[in-house]
Amino acid sequence: MAEKSVSPAGEAFPLPDRQEYAAEMKRLQGLATAARAEGKEVVVVMGVGFVGAVMAAIVADTVDKKTGKPSKFVIGCQRPSPRSYWKIPLLNRGESPVKAEDPEVDPMIRRCVIDKKTLTATFNSDCLTLADCVVVDVQCDYSKHDLGQMRTGEVEMAALEATIKTIGEKIPPTCLTLIETTVAPGTTEFVAMPILLKAFGARGIDSEPILAHSYERVMPGKEYVASIRDFWRVCSGCTDDARERVVKFLNEVLNTAKFPLTVMDRPIESETAKIVENSYRATILAFLNEWSLFSERNGVDLVKVIKAIKVRPTHSNMIFPGPGIGGYCLPKDGGLGYWAYKHILGFDDGDQVFKMSTTAIDINDTRGLHVATLTRDALRNMGRYIAGAEVALLGASYRQDVGDTRYSGSEVVLRRLTEMGADVRVHDPYVEHWWEFEAQGDYPAPGHSLSRFFRNQDGLTELRVQTDLGTALKGVEAVVLAVPHEPYLELEPEAVVKMTGGPVAIIDCFGILDDAQIRRYFELGCEVKGLGRGHIQRLKEEVRTGGGRQRSANEEDAEGGRRRQNSLRAPRAIGALGAERPSARGRN
Repeated sequence: MAEKSVSPAGEAFPLPDRQEYAAEMKRLQGLATAARAEGKEVVVVMGVGFVGAVMAAIVADTVDKKTGKPSKFVIGCQRPSPRSYWKIPLLNRGESPVKAEDPEVDPMIRRCVIDKKTLTATFNSDCLTLADCVVVDVQCDYSKHDLGQMRTGEVEMAALEATIKTIGEKIPPTCLTLIETTVAPGTTEFVAMPILLKAFGARGIDSEPILAHSYERVMPGKEYVASIRDFWRVCSGCTDDARERVVKFLNEVLNTAKFPLTVMDRPIESETAKIVENSYRATILAFLNEWSLFSERNGVDLVKVIKAIKVRPTHSNMIFPGPGIGGYCLPKDGGLGYWAYKHILGFDDGDQVFKMSTTAIDINDTRGLHVATLTRDALRNMGRYIAGAEVALLGASYRQDVGDTRYSGSEVVLRRLTEMGADVRVHDPYVEHWWEFEAQGDYPAPGHSLSRFFRNQDGLTELRVQTDLGTALKGVEAVVLAVPHEPYLELEPEAVVKMTGGPVAIIDCFGILDDAQIRRYFELGCEVKGLGRGHIQRLKEEVRTGGGRQRSANEEDAEGGRRRQNSLRAPRAIGALGAERPSARGRN
């Protein structure tokens, strides 16, 4: 029986056998020949995952600025493995292999495949022989061997190196190879280029490969496409020719008129730019973690502190750290720099040089553990125990109003609560499947599951995300507000207590609750704790003693306005709380 690849929707596709490769290549040759006859450039995108699928469609949607006719024909190439082959038949039906909140993704892919016929997908890497340009979107993962000890990990280069080797063995000598994957600094010049040169030499080609680097800045959410097409790019080439070629290509496929390219002298500079860009963000969030702990222990509300600081224009982008950082890039990119310094560039003082970047990753990776501790403490204050407690985790994705769960802080929270003996239910209006749990041995890659860092995880393969909030909250003893999704911002204490069936422990991970809501929870007999919200104890004492300071007229007016606004949104709020599932809108 043929091995199969199963899509997230459960559709099974038999993997191709060797006899199908020749027929597939004949199909591709016919399409490429027809495309060239129409003046189109043939572009092969290696890897049609989270970045590659949409990048392929953007390139396929490109038109000649003079004629207005399509100028590119794109072949998306994916290795025919059980984990990923299903993406190919989906793409060839005009269906996106990635779930996106951006309403532009699905129509664009359908338009390019069905209407314009400028996009196809294949499993046969011989398509590289047809390419004028190859875009590499193969993941370069960082495997952490210990939670909170980034230095013990290593970059997984095998897939990228194998892809580069295959490219070198098959592309025409005049083909541009563009590495778009986030890679360790030095990879393009000191890893990819030698592989290509060796492959070219074995073929008797004495010309230098045309190799370039340009990193993406993909942001999940409603502006997914725009974050690729309508955003600033940094690029570089190994040679003058490569630099000119990549600038020409990006000018043709991206909106560089409004978002000009930044052209670097060497690929190691553009590679470093991506790592520094993401490490900077990760480090700021880790820095705020220590002040979050300070605030909790000294009666300070970090949410108010950050709001006060953000009034200053130079600090307006400061954000609350939440239960950790997620997504594919920020949790690992500092590790790529550290590893490259030692293993590609050959320096032996990495532990002395890289202190902030590595520590930031360790802090961010483990911040979710503190949320579990706060949940335990809140329950203890109510005379209950975390072991055996029913806990509702509201929010599975790594940030608000998107459905991307990759390396989310919520995953660490859930795994730690489970290790402590809690029975956790999950609700997220944007997530249908939390693959890190449903296929925890295989996702995001074999051996990468965070389950290896925790005990008592076997039962989590049965975890399913609840679609109805009322069902998720019914009878629970604790509610963790893990992600500031819009529907959660609308929740009022009375509604939560009604759905849970009585007083509960409330854990606010993102500064979702204002002071009036916190007071109201205490009035209803609940216990409240929050990351960075040390003033909660003062509010508790004010409620329990019936004292406290008199609120100002401005505070009363603000509270009245908030409640009036919520009353105007009552129909939507009811839908979020009851049988109707809230709409999956994205928001940055």
